[in-house]
Amino acid sequence: MRKINFFDTTLRDGEQSAGVNLNSQEKMEIAKQLERLGVDIMEAGFPASSKLDFLSVQNIAREVRNCSVTGLARSMKSDIDAAWEALKEGEEPRLHVFIATSPIHRLHKLKKTPEQVIQTAVDSVKYAADFFPIIQWSAEDACRTEWTFLAEIIEKVINAGARVINLPDTVGYNHPKEYGEMFSYMRENVPNIDKVILSAHCHDDLGMAVANSLSAIEHGAGQIEGTINGIGERAGNAALEEAAVALNIRSEYYKASSSLNLNEIKRTSDLVSRLTGMVIPGNKAIVGKNAFAHESGIHQDGVLKEKTTYEIISPELVGVSSNSLVLGKHSGRHAFRNKLEALGYLLTEDEFHRSFQSFKDLSEKKKEFTDEDLTAIVMEEKLSNGEAAYELRSLQVQFGTDNITTATVSMTDREKKVLHEAATGAGSVEAIYNTLERCIGTEIHLKDYRIQSNRSGRDAFAQVYVKIDFNGVESSGRGLAQDVLEASAKAYVNAVNRVLLFDQQQEPKASVSI
Repeated sequence: MRKINFFDTTLRDGEQSAGVNLNSQEKMEIAKQLERLGVDIMEAGFPASSKLDFLSVQNIAREVRNCSVTGLARSMKSDIDAAWEALKEGEEPRLHVFIATSPIHRLHKLKKTPEQVIQTAVDSVKYAADFFPIIQWSAEDACRTEWTFLAEIIEKVINAGARVINLPDTVGYNHPKEYGEMFSYMRENVPNIDKVILSAHCHDDLGMAVANSLSAIEHGAGQIEGTINGIGERAGNAALEEAAVALNIRSEYYKASSSLNLNEIKRTSDLVSRLTGMVIPGNKAIVGKNAFAHESGIHQDGVLKEKTTYEIISPELVGVSSNSLVLGKHSGRHAFRNKLEALGYLLTEDEFHRSFQSFKDLSEKKKEFTDEDLTAIVMEEKLSNGEAAYELRSLQVQFGTDNITTATVSMTDREKKVLHEAATGAGSVEAIYNTLERCIGTEIHLKDYRIQSNRSGRDAFAQVYVKIDFNGVESSGRGLAQDVLEASAKAYVNAVNRVLLFDQQQEPKASVSI
């Protein structure tokens, strides 16, 4: 049974998804959860792309000790230097350096001859080898590169010091048969290929990213790359949770396994979805809410008699619990702490105090709290960090089908000055946002608004995600409350605070697709 390394790029390629805007604190939460999931390599970002990305990669490399943290770099000394400075305190610092190899990229993007591309690749690997114990080299757009040229450049970068060779399907173009054959060709035609691990990085433009990744494993790849929930640029990347469960369920076929803690999959998926604002489709394999639902009468009858008639994956395998114990208003600090520890949350005293206080405040209105409710509360408090440029104090909305909707808001600013405003709108949410805009005193453009419940039931929490343009900066925000309108207001204020407290540090950063 071969061990396949899982390379997670949620924090780099995944964050390049349109509309995703994670701050350093949110990246750290995801990084810690990826560590609990057991990924072998974590691509924390692109250090040379911006000061904020550099600091985020540096902090993650310092904190994460149970997997190798890597950063992306172009074939430039300045990029490699930035990556080393960010990663050098990591447990096993490694570099992921790339250059485009296909004729279309050589001609139109790099404007280099094949010989110049080889020389640039070799020089960058040799330079990086003076710092990094492990270097991964990627041939951007490998699938549209001549195989003979690809074999030549791979041989030379291996001699220069590369220890992992990544052959990405950068534009999601290949069929699984073609992609697998490319790996077989390199294994047969690169003389020193036995010195490296071959890696597969697949995009999902034609819906075949996971299939291509599994095909690469069949043809000798020892590492696959992807993201949680398959997020990423354009149609996204290979969904790591799908590949991991496929190896587990079909182990007799693939003769390969991963070291992922599969029962952490659902928690990881939910966290990434919550922080990125990218909703998981109900029919998404492994982690969708319908993944283990059976509506057909024939299916229900079969499952009741014997689960394996229609269920090849048990919910418990990926961390979906069917019997969540609930807490209520009479639950004390000890029970609350024990429950959070059982859910895998280790909080600081400040985080625990804020979470417990929020739980007690909400328990005056809400009778029972499930695992989903507690997770939502904890994540809101962990990420709030007690900081706010603006803080919502009270909200009142007057609505009637024959009346003009009016919202009244009271909030405090950074200097704790109390602001009172009222405004009208075509609906309740518009009236609230018009009022908040008056309080803040700056024109704000709402670019996206989404709402969902954290679970079923009338007393479920409303979770609202917004994207705004504020002071020329695009920012996302989240709000959680039992009341939809309160959650909407909180999400809007959260988006503004993110600009004022976090995003002003962020420079425009380069976006790359491997």
